[in-house]
Amino acid sequence: MNLVQELDTAIAAVQEASVLCRRVQAELENATLEKVDRSPVTVADFGSQAIVCSRLRNTFPSDPIIAEENADVLRSKDNLGLADRVVKEVRHIRPDATKDEVFEWIDYGGSQDYSNRFWTLDPIDGTKGFLRGDQYAIALALIQDGEVVLAAVGCPNLSITGAGTVPGILVAARRGLGAQIHSLSDHNIVGQASVSSFSDPANLRLCESVEAMHTSHSGAEKIASILGITADPVRLDSQAKYAVVACGDAEMYLRLPSHRRYVENIWDHAGGSLLVEEAGGVVTDIYGEKLDFSKGHRLEANRGVIVSNGQLHDRLIEAIREAGIG
Repeated sequence: MNLVQELDTAIAAVQEASVLCRRVQAELENATLEKVDRSPVTVADFGSQAIVCSRLRNTFPSDPIIAEENADVLRSKDNLGLADRVVKEVRHIRPDATKDEVFEWIDYGGSQDYSNRFWTLDPIDGTKGFLRGDQYAIALALIQDGEVVLAAVGCPNLSITGAGTVPGILVAARRGLGAQIHSLSDHNIVGQASVSSFSDPANLRLCESVEAMHTSHSGAEKIASILGITADPVRLDSQAKYAVVACGDAEMYLRLPSHRRYVENIWDHAGGSLLVEEAGGVVTDIYGEKLDFSKGHRLEANRGVIVSNGQLHDRLIEAIREAGIG
């Protein structure tokens, strides 16, 4: 299972989608979050999915794709302008694309059920970060027999220590073969992803979601206190947090349940989880169980997600239990 063609296709697809997303985000440079509507991120979301799914469908036509969007809203007479903007952006990458083709490409991501081999895609992970001009990610993963075997996660605004000064990286991984850091500006490999070796709580850097609705900030504070972590948490959007841990710029990422009914979607974690594991880290739920990607489009068998460099993972799980989170 070398998956060379799959990896090359995934990297190319995510790189192209990153170009589209950067172009759309540039529209926001002179706007403020209070004044701008959500249409730019909606255009980028649909456009990114169309670009990625078109390349996957062309190369692996029998593979199902579980993604976040479908084109129904774009077919509405009330959204003709939005649909035209999506098609216009896609044509910068696929010049000959028709409107019907763009809609079909988006709808290729409409699978919901588990199969022995499928792709999962988050075309823009971190929509509020995108609107703020901050961090977001395009996250793609291939799952075979319930296991993530390949991932490509593009972070157009992220800078990593040792990966140059120009923002924009793509981290790609194959199961058992490590994870590489690519520059989005010139597509070259600029380094091998490797988690940090820090284990002293005084040196630990913890990252979590910006939005409190996505994770329990108060729970993270309790855990940090129990472990003796003194540094303030770093809050950033999207699976960029996985990339930061995988590349050694943080030691922990906590996605603690914010309420009992919430179940994580697989596209929010599949790609990032493989990056961290192939970089030498550990990814589990809050009980220490491996993430189960065999339940369709959601992580029905898991609660929360805990990511670390592996040095204190067991102690982290104990601290979660001591904090009464579960």
